Parts: sequence; structure tokens; C-alpha cells
Amino acid sequence: MLTQSEADILLTMTKSFASAAAISISPGVDDTRELIGVDPKERFLLDVWRSTFRLSKLRFQTRGRQVIVLRLDIDGAPHTNPDGVRLSGTHLHLYREGYDDKWAEPLDPSRFRDPRNIQRAFEDFCSYCNVQGTPPFQSGLL
Repeated sequence: MLTQSEADILLTMTKSFASAAAISISPGVDDTRELIGVDPKERFLLDVWRSTFRLSKLRFQTRGRQVIVLRLDIDGAPHTNPDGVRLSGTHLHLYREGYDDKWAEPLDPSRFRDPRNIQRAFEDFCSYCNVQGTPPFQSGLL
């Protein structure tokens, strides 16, 4: 378990992709990419998942020290927070000490400009996580 300050540091730390291989977010993708923190001792995983049937359903998440620090669900199931607040199927999970990723919040439209645009949603997610140098997208698969 992380303290909140540790999770906040991991979230805001500058990260880069370990590989420059193109990103494909085609139907049915379930891919994990390694990220390296500005402190090279800190390694992260970035998970990309897309439904096979409901193509608008996506999940992007970052993990640091084996804990989900941030997760973006697009067009998924509604989520209910521990305090009973219910959110739509598009929401952002942020690590909260004592609750892991059980809390979610609505997307800030100034940070996530168009969650229906897969490439833009991915780029906005990477920006939110402070991931630099996003690899190219394979064209024709979005």
C-alpha cells in the first residue's frame, strides 16, 4: 500500500516509454507497456484495453510499485464510490490512500477534450500521467 504523498509523486513524475514501438488500440487489444520514471529506479506499467464487441469501451491505467495509481474508464459500467456517489460509465479513478482505486471522479473536460476520440483520449491520459514522447499510432486501427 502507498501513502497518498507517494502516490501523488508517482502520478506527477515524468515518465517515458521504454519502447518506441507503435501503439495499436484495435478491438480486443489488451497490451501492457513499460514506462521509465525520471528517477530510473521507478518503473511503471501502462495498460491499454479495448473491448471486442462494444468498441467505444476502453480502459487505460498506470501502475507504479504494482498499485493502480490512475485509471480511465471510457463507456464502461457505471461506478459507485464508497460514499455512495454514482458516476457514469466514463470516469477517472485516482489512487486514494486506504481505498486504492475505489474512488472515481467525472472527467475534467479541460484535461480530457474528447473521450470518444481514442487517439486523443490516449494522448490526454498520457499527458495527465506526465508521460512524455507518446509512440506513434498504427493508422487505420482506431
